Amino acid sequence: MRLSWTAFTELLRCTLRGHLRNRLALVLAVAFIPVWIFVARLCTSDQVVRIRLDAISAPVSAPASQVGQVASALGAITMVAGFIAFTETFQSREVDRRLLLAGYPRLPMLLAKLAAVALTAALLALYTTILLWISLPVRHAAPLALALAGAGLVYGGIGLLLGSLVRGELEGFFLIIMLSLVDTGLQNPVFNTLMDVAGVSALPLYGVNQLALSSALTSQSAWSHGLLSLTWSAATGALALLVLHTHRPSRSSWSRRTRVRTGRSR
Repeated sequence: MRLSWTAFTELLRCTLRGHLRNRLALVLAVAFIPVWIFVARLCTSDQVVRIRLDAISAPVSAPASQVGQVASALGAITMVAGFIAFTETFQSREVDRRLLLAGYPRLPMLLAKLAAVALTAALLALYTTILLWISLPVRHAAPLALALAGAGLVYGGIGLLLGSLVRGELEGFFLIIMLSLVDTGLQNPVFNTLMDVAGVSALPLYGVNQLALSSALTSQSAWSHGLLSLTWSAATGALALLVLHTHRPSRSSWSRRTRVRTGRSR
C-alpha cells in the first residue's frame, strides 16, 4: 500500500510538472478561453432567442450573445482540457514504458493521470466561471462551475485515451478538434434553437450543456444532468486503463531500441 501511494504521489507530481512545462497549454488556458468568450460576445447579436432545455422541460428566452458565450466557454474548455491531457500522455509514453519496466505498478500510474485531469478541469472551470461572471449576469455560479468542470473532465478523459492510442500528435489534435466542434456545434442553441438533432442526447457534452445553460440563464439548475459527464469520464478512464493494462512493453524490444539509438549517437 505504501509503495502504491508513493508511486501515485510521485507520478502525480511529475504529471503536473509536465503540464506546467507545456507553455502552449498554459497560453491556451490563459488566453484562448477569454478570447473565445469575447469573440462570441462580439460576433453574436443581442436579439432574444427562444430555446428549449430538456433539463428543465421548459422554453427559455435569452439574448443570443449570452447563450453564445456560455456555449463558447464550453467549447473552449473542452479543447484546452483535451489538448493538455493528450499532449502530456502522448509525450510521456516512453517514460511510462520505462517506469513499467522498472517495476512501477500500473494502477497508480493511471490514477495519477486521472487525478491530474481532474485538477486541471477544476482549475479551468474556476477560471472560466470567473470570466463568465464578469461578462454575464450569471444566475447560479456553483452549478455553472460544475458543468464546466464536467466538460473538462470528459474531454480530459478523451485526451488521455487518445494519448494512449494514436501514433502521432497530429492525429490526436485533429480528433480532439473535430469531436469538440461537432459536439459543441450540434448543441449550440444559437445555431440549433430546437435542440432536436437525433442522437444529440448521446453526445459527451449533452448533460453539462444543459446544466450550464440552465444555471447561467434561468433560475433553475439541472444538477442531475451534470452526472452524465461523470459517466463519460469514467468510461474514457476505464478504456485508458484497459489500453495501459493490455500494453505490456517488452524488455528485449526496449533494449533493442536503446542500442540502436546509442549506435546512431556514436
